[in-house]
Amino acid sequence: MKKVLLVDDEILIRETIRDTIQWEKEGFVYCGDASDGEVALPMIEQFQPDILITDIKMPFMDGLELSSYVRKNMPDIKIIILSGHGDFEYARTALRLGVEEYCTKPISSADLLQTLRQVSDKIDAERRAKEQIEQLKLGESRHAGLTQSKLLNDLCSGFITTSEAVHLSSKLNLNLLSRFYVVVTADFRKMSASDTVPEDIFDYMKQDEHKLHLKLEGDNILVFKRSKTECVWILKRESPEQIKQALETFQHLQNQTMDQLPYSISIGIGSMQDRMQGIHVSFLEAMEDMHWRRLSRQNRHAMLESRSGSFEQSVFLDRTQFVEFLKIGSPAKAESFVRSFASVLQHTDWQSSLIGYYILNDLTLEVFRSARDSYPNIANFDMTLDVMQNAIEAIRSWEESCAYLIRLSEQYWQWRAGASDKYGDMLIKVKKYIHDHYDKDYFSLQDAADHVNLSPGHLSKVFSQEIGQTFIEYLTQTRIRKAMELLQTTQSKSYEIAFLVGYNDAHYFSNLFKRVTGMTTKQFRKTGQLNKDLPTSEREEHKGFVSYS
Repeated sequence: MKKVLLVDDEILIRETIRDTIQWEKEGFVYCGDASDGEVALPMIEQFQPDILITDIKMPFMDGLELSSYVRKNMPDIKIIILSGHGDFEYARTALRLGVEEYCTKPISSADLLQTLRQVSDKIDAERRAKEQIEQLKLGESRHAGLTQSKLLNDLCSGFITTSEAVHLSSKLNLNLLSRFYVVVTADFRKMSASDTVPEDIFDYMKQDEHKLHLKLEGDNILVFKRSKTECVWILKRESPEQIKQALETFQHLQNQTMDQLPYSISIGIGSMQDRMQGIHVSFLEAMEDMHWRRLSRQNRHAMLESRSGSFEQSVFLDRTQFVEFLKIGSPAKAESFVRSFASVLQHTDWQSSLIGYYILNDLTLEVFRSARDSYPNIANFDMTLDVMQNAIEAIRSWEESCAYLIRLSEQYWQWRAGASDKYGDMLIKVKKYIHDHYDKDYFSLQDAADHVNLSPGHLSKVFSQEIGQTFIEYLTQTRIRKAMELLQTTQSKSYEIAFLVGYNDAHYFSNLFKRVTGMTTKQFRKTGQLNKDLPTSEREEHKGFVSYS
């Protein structure tokens, strides 16, 4: 509603105008009136009216002086001049000052109301134009700030949809399309904060990082720095065999022993994906793999320190063999397997040496890493790890170490047994939460994760694997579906619908709607067609994104 302020030295005119127009019904707010420009100024400052109606001839400060002041200091206020003078000079002066309308007295309430409506329409048009300009500026600033690193980071983190990624990559002349993808992460850092290392350790690290870039450069690899110590590579290939070949460089680094390097490199490798939306899942898996390998490296480094840097390799337990037994073995065979498997620890001095504890901790980390890969929905995962590591500290004999390994096996099998319906209830809660809160522009993965007491990364991975869409794609799908419904069932304007479905940027919503549906909101409202009526090519582009199954 537009606010109106009236200034006229004739009280009868002020009262007539005030009482003969139904202001609120007509879409206006009558702020008040004043007898001259001097009295009106503080009222204008206070009420900030959209429209000022003023007489010309008034004592103390006349209408032209008032209009000149308002035009200079509050240019958004529209001015309507009322004058009993038909003198052309008054009209010319008023027009030179930039007033919207010049009306001669007497004027009927109907004529004045028509003038007010015309000025109101002009205000609306200017505001829409201003908003469009601001949105264009905002879009330009967004595009100006768009970099390859930011785009790839957002894609890996699940902050943008596949459709948005393809759209934005075209602005950077970046080719994201491929048959197969896999994400690799690497963390370069010192062994520990207290380590004595070469002064040029970071030069060493940069050299290795540079070598990796040289070996993997080309259109089939995308790389970005995620932090000061972390790098991420997205490998693109046309066949699984090419993916495996590209991973050899990383696997070689992954298998290097620590005494070959003056610093630690923890490599994480995600699963191979055949759709771009799977990049997010592969990234989460690579980050988790990297995390566990870093813990294992730190544990092994501590083990080296405890033995003054030298020990027999045979003292290590075969982690792969143990995990393989957990996957296919049974509780009935646990004791015999464990006693044979752990026989190398029989001569360990548990009283004076820490080596046995480090070996068991190393094996435990591998088991937990494997369990998280196989059963991502494990509850109280970190808490259980703490409990098991505390149990390791209490071991004082080989018999107790065997009992611990049997307990570790039972924990793994407990996770395996409880994995049959590990996602159903949780995902139902998450999807209901999305449908209840999609209209909030601040709604995020973090909110949904808090609702089901999971970490955002864990929820994102489970959601993508089980639903077949990333969290942001499902949220966007929900919003676009609701927007389609509102376009068909209401007369709300596009910017109003944008707000109702969780977008406070109408320009962004309009572009997104067209990319997803292949139509503008106006075209969709006119045709009333749903996604099933889109051209085949458009449906294929958004396959699995806006479906009505």
